[in-house]
Order: sequence, then C-alpha cells, then structure tokens
Amino acid sequence: MEAGKNRARFGMMLVETARAIAPDLTILDGIIGHEGNGPSGGEPRPLGVLGAASNVFALDRAVVDILQADPETIPTIVASQRLGVCPDLEAMHFPHLHPSELQIADWRLPESLVPIDFGMPRVVKSTFKHLYIRFIKEPIAAYAGTRSVSQ
Repeated sequence: MEAGKNRARFGMMLVETARAIAPDLTILDGIIGHEGNGPSGGEPRPLGVLGAASNVFALDRAVVDILQADPETIPTIVASQRLGVCPDLEAMHFPHLHPSELQIADWRLPESLVPIDFGMPRVVKSTFKHLYIRFIKEPIAAYAGTRSVSQ
C-alpha cells in the first residue's frame, strides 16, 4: 500500500510483479492512446500502434521510444534496467516496423506524476465497489428484461 507514494518504489513493484507473473505474451493496444494526464484524465489520440512481445519489458521499452520519452523518466524502465531484465533497444528484433519508424514527435506525457494512494480507506472503498458491481449490479443487469420460466 505504501509503494504508490514513491515513484521508484512503485516502478520497482510493477516490474517485480511482472517478473513474478512472467507472461509468455504481452499485447499492447495502442490504437488509441490517452496523452497528457491519462488514462482517466487524458485526451484520446489515435496512435495506430499494436504491439506484441514475449518480453513485457522489451515491449515497454519500445513504446517509450515510439513516444520519444526519456527512458530515465519512466519508473518502470528505470527499474527493469536496474534489474537487468530490459534489453537495449538495439538488441531487440522487430519483425515489422522498428519503433523509430512509428515515432510520435509531439506526444504529451503527464505534466507530473501524482502519487497513488493505496491507503486502507481507498482499498476498502474500491473493494466494496467491485463487490457491489460483481455480485449485485451485474447479475441484476444480466437478467433485466428477461422472463423466467415460472411466469
């Protein structure tokens, strides 16, 4: 819960989580992205990028190059490079287009990274919200407008 208050620690937590899960395939849907303070407060913008890789960290690094962001400012890139799990861009194989061919010159990154509060009140509220949606709202919506056999 404390990791969201520190950029480096949060980035390391995400990288360690990805290492623990060790996905065989990661797919990135960049058809439309949210620039600025996204995703919830960002502005939708067409990118036309769809990526896939067996190495989640390589995909992350390639996207940073497409957006022309400084890798040293992205906490997950810094953490994955520190742990030695992120290959250098030059060492990656791209069967179709190289990230340099997809670069976006004027992509707006967030103005500032806002700490994420994973404090107990937020966690409890979020948990109850998801439980409400899962067990009360969705089942009612799923059966709304249908007739039961006994009617």
